[in-house]
Amino acid sequence: MDLIQLARDLGTAIQEDEAYITLQMAKTANDNDKDLQDAIGEFNLKRIAISEEMNKKEEEKNNERLAHLDKELRDAYGKIMSNENMMRYNEAKTKVDTMMNQISAILMMAVNGEDPQTVDPAACTGSCSSCAGCH
Repeated sequence: MDLIQLARDLGTAIQEDEAYITLQMAKTANDNDKDLQDAIGEFNLKRIAISEEMNKKEEEKNNERLAHLDKELRDAYGKIMSNENMMRYNEAKTKVDTMMNQISAILMMAVNGEDPQTVDPAACTGSCSSCAGCH
């Protein structure tokens, strides 16, 4: 049994999964959404402007300008996150992330001696710091 080949086969199966395909379609929709791309560009410019203002010497900083830029940054972020395509993308990404966390949990539990056919990946948070140990 070649474990590397099995991992490659799993990778192929993941790419054929509906959740993965939906995520890729959502990424493409985001890339092709001019309004969204403009909002992301605006957000990045505001972030740069805030960074530049923050990096000024203390006596040169303009707190009113910083507050104004911060509000504009939050507004730009809100515009991005309320975009229909971005909302679809975030939903699709959450599904793929959940699937990948479950796959990782099964593999980690198997490495720790659990039966991979019966472990409950939903019982694992993926964070060993909050784990009381596998049972």
